[in-house]
Amino acid sequence: MIFINIRQKIAATPEMVKSTLLDHAQLHRFFNAKFLLIKSQNSGEVVGGKGAIRQIQMSGLEFKEQIISADDNHISYQIIGNKPVAKHQGDIYFSAAEDEVTPVTAITYCIQCAAPWWLPSFILKFFIEKDIVSALKKLNSHFKEQTI
Repeated sequence: MIFINIRQKIAATPEMVKSTLLDHAQLHRFFNAKFLLIKSQNSGEVVGGKGAIRQIQMSGLEFKEQIISADDNHISYQIIGNKPVAKHQGDIYFSAAEDEVTPVTAITYCIQCAAPWWLPSFILKFFIEKDIVSALKKLNSHFKEQTI
């Protein structure tokens, strides 16, 4: 099993971070993938939240993810099925961090999954971490550009 924990501060409020990460059609701005919302959130849930299903295309692969829960401090999602990885769950925790000038959100992005039998776990972990670190940097830049 692979476990990943990445921390990043983002120059935005937790609400801004949550709504941006739940805007599935725009996630390509941060992640190296194409996203298509194929099912909206369940009735009574936040926009893009619990029950939403998105189709992802990346590196020649296509798979679906479902939002398990979404609230003011946490988004949880999982890959539907066992491909491209098995037992995948992503949890993004965010909370307001104090800053003297601008709002800042502390993000902890956690992923757990199992690599396919033919791919060494350390290689998969390296590529997932690289993608998440890059995405969080792009997310931070996105908000910094809005304040300039």
